[in-house]
Amino acid sequence: MEEIAAGPLLSQINTPDDLKKLNKSQLQQVCNELRQFIIDCVSIHGGHFGASLGVVELSVALHYALNTPDDQLVWDVGHQAYGHKILTGRRKVFHTNRKYGGISGFPKRGESEYDAFGVGHSSTSISAALGMAIASKYKGETHRQHVAVIGDGAMTAGLPFEALNHAGVSGSNVLIILNDNNMSIDPNVGALKEYLTDITTSHTYNKFRDDVWKLLGKLPYGEFQQDLASKVEAGLKGVLSKTSNLFEALGLRYFGPIDGHNVLKLVETLKDLRDIPGPKLLHIKTVKGKGYDLAEKDQTLWHAPGTFDKITGKINKKIAPVPEPPKYQDVFGHTIIELAEKNPAIMGITPAMPSGCSLKYMMEAMPDRAFDVGIAEQHAVTVSAGMATRGLRVFCNIYSSFMQRAYDMVVHDVAIQKLPVIFCLDRAGLVGDDGPTHHGAYDIPFMRCIPNMVISAPMNEAELRNLMYTAQLPENEYPFVIRYPRGQGVMPEWRTPFEKITVGKGRQIKDGEEVAILTIGHPGNFAVQACKMLLADGLDPAHYDMRFAKPLDEELLHEIATRFQKIITVEDGTIVGGFGSAVLEFMAAHNYTPEVKMLGIPDRIVEHGKPEELHRECEYDALAIANAVREMVDVKVSLATI
Repeated sequence: MEEIAAGPLLSQINTPDDLKKLNKSQLQQVCNELRQFIIDCVSIHGGHFGASLGVVELSVALHYALNTPDDQLVWDVGHQAYGHKILTGRRKVFHTNRKYGGISGFPKRGESEYDAFGVGHSSTSISAALGMAIASKYKGETHRQHVAVIGDGAMTAGLPFEALNHAGVSGSNVLIILNDNNMSIDPNVGALKEYLTDITTSHTYNKFRDDVWKLLGKLPYGEFQQDLASKVEAGLKGVLSKTSNLFEALGLRYFGPIDGHNVLKLVETLKDLRDIPGPKLLHIKTVKGKGYDLAEKDQTLWHAPGTFDKITGKINKKIAPVPEPPKYQDVFGHTIIELAEKNPAIMGITPAMPSGCSLKYMMEAMPDRAFDVGIAEQHAVTVSAGMATRGLRVFCNIYSSFMQRAYDMVVHDVAIQKLPVIFCLDRAGLVGDDGPTHHGAYDIPFMRCIPNMVISAPMNEAELRNLMYTAQLPENEYPFVIRYPRGQGVMPEWRTPFEKITVGKGRQIKDGEEVAILTIGHPGNFAVQACKMLLADGLDPAHYDMRFAKPLDEELLHEIATRFQKIITVEDGTIVGGFGSAVLEFMAAHNYTPEVKMLGIPDRIVEHGKPEELHRECEYDALAIANAVREMVDVKVSLATI
């Protein structure tokens, strides 16, 4: 990988101190060069695109006007932090962004002193920055500013409102920058979007406000100006705005909206706000994908498009055999429509991921039966529970990593009440380039310990369809988890007829001798490959696709434990408390004493990289499974002979 060339000004900037040496008149050129650098890098190496283009001017202004890293800067989610990373010493290694062994795609405390808080999931920035501000206040560090940059999409979650409610009475020195572009990954939904549109487009109020500020700017005595301006502005809002200002009602000084692409205005405003104590909110208007025409026009597609030709805009697609296996998410998206056409009780819910999880197809075909509730996983679970009390069969589709945010609702609102909500956990296992904040490593253990819970994982597309079919049948009276990975399956011809699967029943993929390989989910395909590799050594292990982590197929496990003294379990989740642990618990409970080796995600944080690189690192790919069999039967084979 080669370093990407930067423009003449950007190439001189290795820290914000270098940026501050420039004249204000040069800042627009820095913005132009920074935007082009991001386009050059992402077009060749991939990554999140539109969000970072939208905050180029803000990134430059923040590091020019503030004293980072002494002033603490928290970027919500981190999709938009590429400009920040490039300006803070990582330009020369930015081509390694999201690559195995390279820098993270998100701000990360261990990577740079300028990354004040590690992020990846949305909506955490205000709470984090407020915590820093409270700590600074307690320690007497009155010189520090604490800034949270949060998008209007992230504001739809509950956590920012909890933080705003606290910030307004904290008296702490925190600045919240609301980056309003009417987008998250998909277009924003809900009443907050309408509210922001209302206060942004109130031309009468905004013109009056600007005129008053210009008038007051000519008066002497700075403190008198600020106090008078605040009182006049509050009066204007009450008279001219259709609604009272939500943020000021919560105790924050509200400023804006202003043009988030006017770098000089941003610098001027940020310098003014830095000297105003207490909690405050700056509302800026930006365009996601700003400066790249195609990204501005189709903001969902260009959120993270992969590599592309920056001149033509043609997105590079890998050349694959035809027909090609579909993505698991698309199998879900089309299958739920098939099922819903037959069962009028079926509904679909997703928290802000209709494109990512492919519920968008049902939202288009059946708009009254499929809903995007915004970045609100807790609400997604409990609203699903409410629907279930009225006899509906709800498929609640949430990424495995994001389901962590709704755990209490799963226990309290679904499991305790034995409501048959169907949780489709997309992106289960190691997801790849997004890294540790997005890996779906923990759902088997945290779901397995909950009573009244079924936990399943399909080995292929047909199994996913059949598990979805089984979960929505009237006789299923319990919460039902179906977990599946990001990316493609293995079946080009995947539209198979529906078949009911008996809950808690596994299946034998192949019989064998000496060693039994027990898999759950997609890694079963790795075991199939491993068994083929082992034939060259004269080894013939048995392979069982267990399908369910809860309830376990105890009848099948009794048969396996009776026949085999060597067992390997394979899962794409943490081995701590996961499927392998469940098998060991069964063996101990029934006084079986086989030699058991557990393969899966180890008890450590796994960084980013391509899924196949991470499977190899964590030693549960096909080669690792084959080697585990060899070790168990003590067959010494050189890697060179494989």
